[in-house]
Amino acid sequence: MTNAQFHLMSSLQYEVNRLREQVKSFKSGDIYKSLERYYDECLTSKDRIIRNLKQELSEARAQHVDAKKNWHEVIEDLETEHIKALAQKDRAVAALWRRIEKLEKENEELRQKSQERIERLYAALIELEEEKAKVQKLKAQINRDYETSGIPSSKSANKKKISNNREKTGRKPGGQPGHPGHRRRQYEPTARHEIPPTHYGNPDFRPTGRTITKQLLDVKISLVTTEWHTPEYRNILTGQRVHADFPDGLVNEVTYGGTVKALAFLLQNHCNVSMGKTSDLLYEITGGQLRLSTGTICNLAKEFSQKTEAQRKKAFDDMMIAPSMNVDFSVARVNGKNVAVIVCANDGNVLYFAKEHKGHEGVKDTPLEEYQHSVIHDHDKTFYNYGGDHQECLEHIRRYLKDGSQNESDKTWHIKMRKLINEMMAWRSALDPDEKRNPDEIDKVKVAAFEAEYDEILNQAAEEYEYDPPNMKYYPDGFNLYKRMKKYKDNHLLFLHNRNVEPTNNLSERLLRNFKRKQHQVMSFRSFEGLGFVCDALGVIASIRNQGKNIYETLVNIFFPEIEPLLSP
Repeated sequence: MTNAQFHLMSSLQYEVNRLREQVKSFKSGDIYKSLERYYDECLTSKDRIIRNLKQELSEARAQHVDAKKNWHEVIEDLETEHIKALAQKDRAVAALWRRIEKLEKENEELRQKSQERIERLYAALIELEEEKAKVQKLKAQINRDYETSGIPSSKSANKKKISNNREKTGRKPGGQPGHPGHRRRQYEPTARHEIPPTHYGNPDFRPTGRTITKQLLDVKISLVTTEWHTPEYRNILTGQRVHADFPDGLVNEVTYGGTVKALAFLLQNHCNVSMGKTSDLLYEITGGQLRLSTGTICNLAKEFSQKTEAQRKKAFDDMMIAPSMNVDFSVARVNGKNVAVIVCANDGNVLYFAKEHKGHEGVKDTPLEEYQHSVIHDHDKTFYNYGGDHQECLEHIRRYLKDGSQNESDKTWHIKMRKLINEMMAWRSALDPDEKRNPDEIDKVKVAAFEAEYDEILNQAAEEYEYDPPNMKYYPDGFNLYKRMKKYKDNHLLFLHNRNVEPTNNLSERLLRNFKRKQHQVMSFRSFEGLGFVCDALGVIASIRNQGKNIYETLVNIFFPEIEPLLSP
């Protein structure tokens, strides 16, 4: 017998036994008894449910009777209240009729007073126009708060954001899709560490021939002390003591080298760190070995000014023959008194000058005093007395036009003029560098078209102000800007004719911002001489940066060229 036959016989035998047991139970009557018990239980359950339903029905009928009774009571109450409300309305209507009669009598009296009210209305309208003009003036002042000031917006009372001429592009900050990324630069390693492969010998992995490299960059600063010593001799006849000469620059027992002086000088004058914190920082980064006194740090500016006198004289001479010069004034404080700082700059050289006053006194002994070429400035009338030609900063003009469009919303010439200036500056910026320097490459047709559109917009401004005259008492700025742009048209459009002239004075604005940061750090200079030393330092540092040199290495060579010529002069 096979396994399949055996399993079949076993299953048949099991089924036969099951059927026998079932037949046996039917014969004994046990199944019938269980069925009777199940039937009795079902009847009992159904009787219980019926009794519960009857009880619920009885309760519902009782509730219905109560609800009906309550409903009749509510209806009766509502009818009573309705009758009372109707009576109250009738009384109110009668009172209103009496009031109407009274108001008709009073109306006659009001008609007699209408003439007086009309006169008062005219007076109020005149006063309203006056107040609107005041509001316009105040709004203009609020919109203009700190736009050209060195004070950050966080210092203003209303925390107003500084306005500028940038337009939102809607793009997220950072790299844009489709632009090549700027990866971190890798350097020549000073130490190498090999990491053993983790998949060597695994038949599922094969080498690609590529080595993955990752670098860890750190900076280490330590104190380097170089010592010279020589024996001393004494003349037995005269008592004179002599020794061999030390290298130039070694005067005291301890002399600070160019690297120390350059680092401390940059921290104080370029990074705007206080003298105390500069001393603390040098002490910390040298492991507590080097501690410069604040007096030594303070004297670095004077020493630097003396050692760069020839360099500043050369920058002065070079600036005199430059085709254009950016100039601007700023305010400084010495012992609580306001003084002035003037900056003269071009692409290669920068000079700051500390002056007691602005105006012509501030221009004395600066390159601008005898300058004969194009001057770029911010419409300071003093500057118009110097130089051969003048270009006004269009960045300021764009800001004023934006201010005018906000405060004179009924006029449109501001928006058109600002759009034209943006277009002219974009056209100028798109020129090739060689084309900028070659006057023969001027597109005279394009320039003439720009000038024609400039005149057309000014004519539109004249019509708008003629139709709706400005309130010269409270907000004359828009109209004054129109007159200024008309009178100084050539000074606004000089950059279209002279490729050596930039359309904005942003260069001097950025440079003066450096001084304002220093002024904010010191709060008030102790002496006018100290202010002059800081101006000398800022000018040389800015010139070094404009010339593409390494600032730190250049300053090291300036402070101590005898022993540490880190950079050729």
